[in-house]
Amino acid sequence: MKRGSWNASEIGGQAALSVSPRVESRWRKLLDAFPMESLRDESIKKRWADRKVRVRGRRVGMDITWETDRIAVGGGIWNAENMAAVARAGITHIIDMQIEFDDRPLAEPHGIAVCWNPVDDDFAPKRGDVFRRGVDFAPKGADVFARGVEFALPALEENETKLFIHCAAGVHRAPMMTLALLGVMGWTMEDAMRLIEGRRPAADFAEVYVQSVEKFLKGRD
Repeated sequence: MKRGSWNASEIGGQAALSVSPRVESRWRKLLDAFPMESLRDESIKKRWADRKVRVRGRRVGMDITWETDRIAVGGGIWNAENMAAVARAGITHIIDMQIEFDDRPLAEPHGIAVCWNPVDDDFAPKRGDVFRRGVDFAPKGADVFARGVEFALPALEENETKLFIHCAAGVHRAPMMTLALLGVMGWTMEDAMRLIEGRRPAADFAEVYVQSVEKFLKGRD
């Protein structure tokens, strides 16, 4: 990679899921544990699945999906054992999108640089008959994306940098931040979303989050 240059053709890498089992398998176990008649639509199933991922993330191994050879997306770290696994994966920098957990104390012993960029999903449960995908998510300001981008771009100028962008489940906030970063690096929105969703099927782009990223990118023009 050329110093100070980031584009889609230069950073493509093989997809890889490091350290942990795929997120989808966790969903399957949860859905099997609940009677299907109690889950009235796909939205309710997904909300329960997301909750399961968040809960299990506190006590099982790391969930990391490599979107490129140097940028990964995943779920929460939560404890020292998982942070050690992150370090073993060669990760040097973290963008932590969790409002509910600050990675910095865990990362310090490993020399991993952390941008704590706390964001709330603003997600309020609703009855199944009134829930519509994305309606409970609030727009995110340009400052959220700017913090992550300003941390990531200088880091990626160094050839040995590996960046991990995560939230609690790696479903909404982390993919959103990754979308913004790839957009600044020269990817189109469509190509970036296709990459993220293709390599991490658990990723879910709420419409209002996509619109927030689009507004941020337009503001940089």
